[in-house]
Amino acid sequence: MSNKKSDIKPDILQPIDREENLSMMEPLLISENSRHRTQLVDLAMELVAKSAGFKRSLPPAIQASLASVVRAMNCYYSNLIEGHNTHPIDIDRALRGDYSADVKKRNLQKEAVAHIAVQEWIDSGGISNNVFSRDAICEIHKRFCDLLPEDLLWVEDPHSKKKMRVIPGKLRLNDVIVGNHIPVSPGALPRFLSRFESVYSKLGKTETILALAASHHRLLWIHPFLDGNGRVARLMSHAVILNALDTGGMWSIARGLARNVLSYKERLANCDLTRRNDLDGRGNLSEESLADFTQFFLEICIDQINFMESIMEPDHLRTRILLWAREEIQMEKLPSQSIQILEAVLYRGEISRGEMSVILNITDRHARRLTASLITKGILVSDSPRSSLRLAFPAALANRWMPGLFPAK
Repeated sequence: MSNKKSDIKPDILQPIDREENLSMMEPLLISENSRHRTQLVDLAMELVAKSAGFKRSLPPAIQASLASVVRAMNCYYSNLIEGHNTHPIDIDRALRGDYSADVKKRNLQKEAVAHIAVQEWIDSGGISNNVFSRDAICEIHKRFCDLLPEDLLWVEDPHSKKKMRVIPGKLRLNDVIVGNHIPVSPGALPRFLSRFESVYSKLGKTETILALAASHHRLLWIHPFLDGNGRVARLMSHAVILNALDTGGMWSIARGLARNVLSYKERLANCDLTRRNDLDGRGNLSEESLADFTQFFLEICIDQINFMESIMEPDHLRTRILLWAREEIQMEKLPSQSIQILEAVLYRGEISRGEMSVILNITDRHARRLTASLITKGILVSDSPRSSLRLAFPAALANRWMPGLFPAK
């Protein structure tokens, strides 16, 4: 139980509203007459084609397993952007209830578990209303913060040193400063979030993809919560990408943003700048900076699909996995028949439990023992004790099976 005390009671009674004009947030979209629009539309269409092609290239059973490891990847890189380095192997341990004895590491493991739980909720269609709505954004924040340890729910004002507790799913009641940007007053948040929703929720598929970066930045510009805005913005963008591109959750922009974190943060800061001159759009904020961030965002998405295609290329993936399996068999860490099972799963995507004995020409009892061994090692997975078996992608084997997905530990 934390002994920290919040000092927010006066703000609860009367959130400050400086009556900021909604035009302060404009432009929310790249204008039709922007000189960058043609190039950005081309990038958006390339992204649509790339994403669809990648999904078609993988069997449905492989897609489900890949989405699971991508959640861990997304969590790891999103944490990294926040300055929290929790290795995927430690995340994998936490998902099995194996937490570190060190309080700080354990808290970060719990933070990772919270992120994965929220993304799994998103991936399974948990957002029933518009992802740009205030309700959906607050629900993402609430679900994440509800799972955090108490120590991670407190923030300190850098100037007053006042300790404030983050209330899951609740809009902030205090003024904040983010770098050189002063977000709108707490009393103005409902108006700006309403405007945010009204613009982004009415767009068609292509325009939604074009607005990915804009909606990502404008939510951060509004800064609706006391803490956790960056993570909520990335989870929101993941949900938008999931819905607009029907990705199946098989790739994530978080890895690309984390690997280009300085450019990411620099471009976010540039989008806070006001319009430079008459050639810089017609809104209060710089359209040139927004177009630059949009190009960066779309190119990162395309780059991440290219990366996932490279590590999931069937022949190369098969070679890496079977080479690993042969080494494990030589060291007597895997049953010798594992090779045939892995070959069958890689070729077909999944196999029924009843087929195991037929494929290996062994008794049903022996097949059950072998199946149990491969499931225990995290190599095979199924949705229920009787359902078909498919390949899993455990984080501990990612560097061998899918090099580059995670950093080596």
